[in-house]
Amino acid sequence: MFGKIISFISVWAIPFLLFIVPLLAIKNKVKVYESFIDGAKGGFDVAVKIIPYLVAILVAIGMFRASGAMDIFVKLISPVTDFIGMPAETLPAALMRPLSGSGTLGLATELMKEHGPDSFAGRLVSTFFGSTETTFYVIAVYFGAVGIKKTRHAIPAGLIGDLAGLLAALFICKIVFVS
Repeated sequence: MFGKIISFISVWAIPFLLFIVPLLAIKNKVKVYESFIDGAKGGFDVAVKIIPYLVAILVAIGMFRASGAMDIFVKLISPVTDFIGMPAETLPAALMRPLSGSGTLGLATELMKEHGPDSFAGRLVSTFFGSTETTFYVIAVYFGAVGIKKTRHAIPAGLIGDLAGLLAALFICKIVFVS
């Protein structure tokens, strides 16, 4: 029953939003095109400011993966994932997500080619992707764009949120796709 409700919502969520957002804009007399142009101008300015931070984070991610540190970390943490019922093959994507969205997408694509998109692992990694954030990327880009050098509690809070998202994704996927 719960799976049918989730399926219904997933089929109708985007069409509903595509219908309701323009209606709300008309109702509230929002000049959509002008608002879009203003946002695009601001976005371009921010993009120019954050390029150095993007380069730094992408180099760090490349070094982390190429050094083999990711593989070592996966081996160290795999007893915990085995205990909670998380497939071992999904762990690299879960670990990559706080670092890089595109890196996670690459790992998820490889996993889906191997196991299939409708496998439990494929569905779990897809849910991870939507349930967590690229914490280090966001910190580097947004804090860098406004010149914040001391992150204080932002990184621990972001990583705790990512862990909560991963555990919630595992819990929901077990309910929806295993039962």
